Amino acid sequence: MRIRIVDAFTDRPFSGNPAGVLLLESAAFPDAERLQEIATEVNLSETAFAHPLPPGGEADWALRWFTPATEVDMCGHATLATAHVLHTTGRATGTVRFTARCGILTSTARPDGSLTLDFPTAPLREETAPPGLAEALGAEPVSVHDTGEHIGDLLVELRDEATVRALAPDFAALVAHSRRGIIATAAAEDPALGYDFVSRGFFPGVGIDEDPVTGSAHTALAPFWSARFGRDDLTGLQASARSGLVRTALRGGRTLLTGTAVTVIDGELLTTF
Repeated sequence: MRIRIVDAFTDRPFSGNPAGVLLLESAAFPDAERLQEIATEVNLSETAFAHPLPPGGEADWALRWFTPATEVDMCGHATLATAHVLHTTGRATGTVRFTARCGILTSTARPDGSLTLDFPTAPLREETAPPGLAEALGAEPVSVHDTGEHIGDLLVELRDEATVRALAPDFAALVAHSRRGIIATAAAEDPALGYDFVSRGFFPGVGIDEDPVTGSAHTALAPFWSARFGRDDLTGLQASARSGLVRTALRGGRTLLTGTAVTVIDGELLTTF
């Protein structure tokens, strides 16, 4: 079985967020334990598994995502990576529909070579910063929002971009403060550089200390910053060591995430299910 490593939300190798992608030919997924073993072996922030569905249904492919430690409800960069593989291998054209834990998702190929994902918008709810969060994160929050069941993060607004970039969290202490992780964000210091806001994502609770570029987090970042800026179309920079850009478009209950991807490894999985 072929396995590919795809760098998502970037136009060049060794940047953005790498994801494992396995396209299965079966009509159903193998046992979750087996999928988890493969994802743990791949050891990237997510590995995506997809299998084709019969024609005429509400979706074309079934899709699941696993971190090295657990299965997750939603993952943007591994969905982008899967769609990229489907398009570059001729398995799909135009719009691809996926069914996943978080509902029906779509990916649409654009003329410039980018892909646009259609995801549910996160329902934000402002909260009081929990005790110990500032110490664990290493910065004082300006505001804190819960992001709902599918993401399960705390969205933490910080004073400025420099504060976000300088974070060096206590990952063990962060685990206590959300179901999945922490999204730290601030407005861009200089929007002329091509992005409106900056973020970093820390998810030690699911085996990822820092995620390079988190597509799902932008379903919360988009409504948060669109409300602040009064614009529905924005660009976010996730300022990890690998870095990546996510173009967001808020469409009410849906958020469109646009980016590009590059396949960097195309190999063979030498085991069976």
